[in-house]
Amino acid sequence: MSVIESNLASIFWTNGQNIRTPEQFSSTAEELYSTVPNVTHLSKGVIMGKLEGKVAVITGGSSGMALASAKRFVEEGAYVFIMGRRQETLDEAVKLIGRNVTGVRGDAANLDDLDRLFDTVKREKGKIDVLFASAGTGKAVKLGEITEQHFDEEFGLNTRGTLFTVQKALPLFNDGGSIFMTGSVASVKGFPGFGVYAASKAALRSFARTWLNELKGRNIRVNVLSPGPIATPMQDQVLTEEAKRMFESLIPRGKMGRPEEIATAALFLASDDSSFVNGVDLSVDGGFSAI
Repeated sequence: MSVIESNLASIFWTNGQNIRTPEQFSSTAEELYSTVPNVTHLSKGVIMGKLEGKVAVITGGSSGMALASAKRFVEEGAYVFIMGRRQETLDEAVKLIGRNVTGVRGDAANLDDLDRLFDTVKREKGKIDVLFASAGTGKAVKLGEITEQHFDEEFGLNTRGTLFTVQKALPLFNDGGSIFMTGSVASVKGFPGFGVYAASKAALRSFARTWLNELKGRNIRVNVLSPGPIATPMQDQVLTEEAKRMFESLIPRGKMGRPEEIATAALFLASDDSSFVNGVDLSVDGGFSAI
């Protein structure tokens, strides 16, 4: 009989028949807990966060859904590096998050900026457990009006930038970590004017399915998080009020999603709660893409 089995027997039985009272059980359970080797002892009332001790990197993390996710990750115990293009906005985001965060100014479409981001991570923490590649852009341009510049901007950040963000993070990545990328339900809906944007996001699903196979020896999960219409600063730049009302009419609850709702899904993909989730394109859109 093992030490634990022996102690359990003494907890529940005296002379084979006397079950102890709840008070006696509570006291003895603490004694049993103390006999288990290699147990981390926490102070009373301390609750471990879902990302306790983890290091997360989030591109596009100075606003919107990615900022809400960065804030939630820190609340759950992570240290977060966020990347954004505008210093003022980045500084405001760092101030909003409040602690356990480093802001790095840069453009995820620029490989030198990505090198600087990961050099900072290496110098300050030396590892990555979670990568949320969320930097992206999208503008409505219909077929017949698409320019080289428009195509290069959309694919340059959404697709090329995401690829090199992941690739440059890998040397710092801990085995068993989580990578996920911001996709879009636009990639499966076919909205007029968003053909280039949708195609640049559809590529991420292929990345995820290929990379999880290439990284399976390191037990690194790769997924896509595809939001529906979310009330963010980027949406305000892209959509007219008429377009917003049209999108809201297509959502069963009749109103846009909130960045905090995306952050909850991001936390799921970042944490061990999704340990058996790999290669999925998770739509978080209130049923928008289902009807």
